[in-house]
Amino acid sequence: MLSDIRIVLVSTSHTGNIGSAARAMKTMGLSSLYLVDPVSPPDGKSSALAAGAGDVLANAITVNTLEEAVSDCGLVVGTSARSRTLPWPMLTPRECGQKLVVEAEKYPVALVFGRENNGLSNEELQQCHFHVCIPANPDYSSLNIAAAVQTLCYEIRVNHLDIKASQHAASAVAEYPLSEDLERFYVHLEKTLKEVDFIVPNHPGMVMTKLRRLFNRARPEVQELNILRGILASIDKNNPNKEMLSKEMATKENGSTK
Repeated sequence: MLSDIRIVLVSTSHTGNIGSAARAMKTMGLSSLYLVDPVSPPDGKSSALAAGAGDVLANAITVNTLEEAVSDCGLVVGTSARSRTLPWPMLTPRECGQKLVVEAEKYPVALVFGRENNGLSNEELQQCHFHVCIPANPDYSSLNIAAAVQTLCYEIRVNHLDIKASQHAASAVAEYPLSEDLERFYVHLEKTLKEVDFIVPNHPGMVMTKLRRLFNRARPEVQELNILRGILASIDKNNPNKEMLSKEMATKENGSTK
């Protein structure tokens, strides 16, 4: 999913920013980097600031125009910190991350960052379906390219992890026992507790009622109920009271046949 989300840097003037952006991308699991007409191509400074993200930098694709970078994308979101003459559909960073992750399941999507000094031009922003603005401190809202890339890539990753967690939860629905299986367990539990003298037959009290409430609240799964039944069966097998009772019954039967 994340491989179809591309980060597009337009006319970056400082090569170090390219490397820093690559590093920001990799920390959030993104790897597709497009460079639109950079002032200077990636160099040693780019590699140094990319640190362990040299693979993202090495695989970056350089094109001449923004149109080339997003031609096969079904969704393009442009970053903008300035109000424009013509209002454009806006997304919050969280909405941006969610929309990019969801639509990346269908086709490539792009998140576009502009120049360090003046961002994206009006013409470039008009090639975007939505604009996104990071709500920074209004008294000091200046973000460098790498910081902006890190912030929005984080939102992408958060939404990606949320979707994965939801998919895992949906595929891992627990199997619960039927009511009749639970009733058999309660019968077995009560029988065993009486045999080990935990429940006094003449004065059972509220033990079974409270145990029913306990297990209903816990709602054991099928495998868990099987474990509990196995424990009871093991207790039954090794219960000395049960052996004595069997011997007494056998003695009475032998005496009655003489």
